[in-house]
Amino acid sequence: MKKYIEGSMAVADAVNLCRPDVISAYPITPQTHIVEDLSQLHADGKFKGQFVNVESEFSAASVCLGAVATGARSYTATTAQGLLLMAEVLFNIAGMRLPLVLTCANRAISAPINIWTDHSDAMALRDCGFIQLFAENNQEAADLHYMAYKISEDNSVRLPVMVNMDGFLLTHAFEPIDIPTQEEVDAFLPPYKPEYYLTTKHPITMGSMVGEDGYMEVRHYLEEAMKNAFPVIEKVTNEFKQKFGRYYGTFVDSYKMEDAETVIVAMGSVLGTIKDAVDLMRKNGVKVGALKVRTFRPFPEKHIREALNNVTNVAITDRASSVGLGGILASELKGALYGYTSVPNVTSYIVGLGGRDITVKTITDIAGQAGAKFDSSKFVELDKEFMKKGDEYLKTI
Repeated sequence: MKKYIEGSMAVADAVNLCRPDVISAYPITPQTHIVEDLSQLHADGKFKGQFVNVESEFSAASVCLGAVATGARSYTATTAQGLLLMAEVLFNIAGMRLPLVLTCANRAISAPINIWTDHSDAMALRDCGFIQLFAENNQEAADLHYMAYKISEDNSVRLPVMVNMDGFLLTHAFEPIDIPTQEEVDAFLPPYKPEYYLTTKHPITMGSMVGEDGYMEVRHYLEEAMKNAFPVIEKVTNEFKQKFGRYYGTFVDSYKMEDAETVIVAMGSVLGTIKDAVDLMRKNGVKVGALKVRTFRPFPEKHIREALNNVTNVAITDRASSVGLGGILASELKGALYGYTSVPNVTSYIVGLGGRDITVKTITDIAGQAGAKFDSSKFVELDKEFMKKGDEYLKTI
C-alpha cells in the first residue's frame, strides 16, 4: 500500500509492523516525530507492546538493554547528544551480544549548538559494536528496519543494528512510501526466539566481570560476530528483494560506473544529489559515476576494492570529520585500498557539516577538482535547472 507520508512516520509504521515487545525512547530533534508517531500508535491500540516513557536517552537505552536481555524484541531511536548520552549502554548492549534496532536521525554534535544534518553522531559511535546501515531515501529507511531485525537476531550475529537516516532531509520529508501488510512482514520476519536470555527457569549470567585472562577473547568473539554479519546481511537483503521487489545494494551500490573514470563516494541522502550531478555530467560527456556505501559497519573493504577497480579518480565526500584526521569514510576507504594492485587517485572532501547545503554544483566542482575533465562554464546554471526539475516533480504528486 502506497502512502504519502513523512519519513519519521514511515519508520514508525515499519517498526510497528516488526512487532517489537518493548519500545523506549526519549524525544530529541530531529528524531522526535518517530517516537511521537509510535506513541500515538500505542495510544490508539495499534502497537500492542510496552511503550516505556523515560527521563533521558541513557534511561531509554538501559530499558532496551534489560528488555532484550530477557528475550524481548526491542526498539529505540535517538540523535546527536542523545546518542552520546546512550554511549555507555550501547557499548554494553553490543558487548553482551544483544540484538536491538536503533534509529539514528543523523545530526551535528555540539558545540556550537546545531540541530541540522551531518553524520558526526553515528561516526562518534562507529566503534561501539553496532552494525551501521545508512539510508539514501525514506523508502530505504523504512525497509532497512525490517531487514535490521532479521540481521540483528540471527544467531550467528546477535549484534545490535543502527539504522541511520539524515535528520530533517529524510525524517521530516514527505515521500510516497510503500508500506507492506502485517502478513507480508510476518512472513519475512519471524517471531524472535533467542537462544540465550535471562529466565528463572534456566539461569545464566550476562555482562559479568572478566579479567585480563578473558577480556581479549570476548572482544575477539565480538569482532568475529561482526564478520559473520557479512553473509547474513547479503542473505537478508536478497530475501527482501525477492519478497518485496526492492533492492538498494548490499554493502555498496554503484551508479553509472561501468566505464567511469571518476567516481564520487558517499553515504546517506546526498546520494540523490550526487546522482543528479552524475546524470548532468554524463549528458555532457563526462565519464563519472557514484558509489554508495550502504553498510559502514562491518566495513566492506573487499566490496569497495572491487567496485573501484580500474577507476582513475575517486572523490570521497564525508559528512563528518575526525578532528585532527579529517574525513572518516575517506580514511577508512584509503586503508581498504592500501597495497591494492590498482590504486586510484583518492581525494577527500568534508561537506554538509551542520546542515550546510550540498548542491549539484557542489558535486560537479568536486568531480572537477578530483580529475574529471569538463568545461565548468557549462554548469553555471545547474542549481536553477535542478530546482526547476524539483518544482515540476512536486506538481505531479
